[in-house]
Amino acid sequence: MFRWALIFAVIALVAALLGFGGIAGLSAEFAKILLIIAAVLFVVAFLFGRGRRSIP
Repeated sequence: MFRWALIFAVIALVAALLGFGGIAGLSAEFAKILLIIAAVLFVVAFLFGRGRRSIP
């Protein structure tokens, strides 16, 4: 998910440099949304993935 956010951020930067404002804004919004979702999923996985494990 972080990978997709980074890809959309790079697309936004390239589009902004080339003068495509609409595409740059849309890609930046997608990157921001994906980054937030990825961060929330990371925190949830970190908190709930640390269950008790018995040592054999």
